[in-house]
Amino acid sequence: MEDKNIDKIIEDIKNDEFMNTSDEVKKDITELKEEKSKNKKERKKMGKLKKVLLAFLIVILFGVGSSLFLLYGPWPWFRETLITTAMTTMNHQYLATWFYDDETIQKVLNNHAVIESGEETDTSQIVISDVPNNITVYESIYEEQILKKDPDNDLYKIVEIHEAKYKGYLVVIYDPSKVKIATASSMGNSGQYITKIASDNNAVIAINASGFEDPNWNSNGAKPHGMVIKDGKLVWNNVRAQVGGGLVGFTKDNKLILGRMSAQEALNKGVRDGIEFGPYLIVNGKPSFIKGNGGWGIAPRTAIGQRQDGIVLFLIIDGRTTASVGADMVDLTEIMQRYKAYNAANMDGGSSTALIVKNQIHNKPVAKGKNGLRGIPTAWIVVE
Repeated sequence: MEDKNIDKIIEDIKNDEFMNTSDEVKKDITELKEEKSKNKKERKKMGKLKKVLLAFLIVILFGVGSSLFLLYGPWPWFRETLITTAMTTMNHQYLATWFYDDETIQKVLNNHAVIESGEETDTSQIVISDVPNNITVYESIYEEQILKKDPDNDLYKIVEIHEAKYKGYLVVIYDPSKVKIATASSMGNSGQYITKIASDNNAVIAINASGFEDPNWNSNGAKPHGMVIKDGKLVWNNVRAQVGGGLVGFTKDNKLILGRMSAQEALNKGVRDGIEFGPYLIVNGKPSFIKGNGGWGIAPRTAIGQRQDGIVLFLIIDGRTTASVGADMVDLTEIMQRYKAYNAANMDGGSSTALIVKNQIHNKPVAKGKNGLRGIPTAWIVVE
């Protein structure tokens, strides 16, 4: 009953000549007043609900409008980043294929690529030398971070990387002879968590290395891409993934060598430990030419490099979190150049990216396995 009708009834009752003598009439008036109060509260509640729904509708419309603007608007950065990032993941390519046709996706991928120099590492330019202990003045903060060792640790040092969109770690290894390849114990049948690989090989440091066959994006990380050389022996040789690069290995004189070659050619060059992946970021001090973001989008990243003085660099960048979105190939190259890598290559990234220090996970892996890890076939390790 509407309030105006209730008010009229109450007024009529008040004018009734029997009002003062009828308890029943008084009761009717009380009930009518209560109904009016109830109606008022319900209207107030409904008004608030309408405001909330209206605000929610505005947010939805704004969100849809903003999303459509980002996806199809005049500025290409968002869609190019979305496409290149999604298409290099294992489980999230639908984020690109939902919104764009194959022609659009391929066009974007063609405009983002790493164009390598085609050179092979000139190992004569790497002169391995001890880090002096008497340095008092450094040419840059980056050189100080590299050359100023931690007290009582001549083997390695961990440098934190902090940028606006990503965070990570640079592991500085002073003796390149301590860097080796380790493999999953059942490589070919199943991969292993990197924590297990590190533990089985008494590794002080471990990072993920090569990529692996991943049909339908749900493999167990068993079969590495390309060759795997361990302790001077070829332990795996598979069809190489089309990811640029080629051999990434250390020779018997502990120099990082990058180059496209067969497994036998690598052995003939004295490679003691190596895998096959890419793309190459820097060869002989020359960075690759990177179109756009390099075609790999923004994600967790792993890379390896070596300076001319022989110091080896392991780079781990976290990604896919609010604290660290991730890095692209441009970012990796710039970081490696900043720390004077003379040769550097991208390793498998995304959900494979992980850093183990003394049997503890040091970064924030984002795979779906235990502690964010997934099974992998190979790892770069540092041993005592």
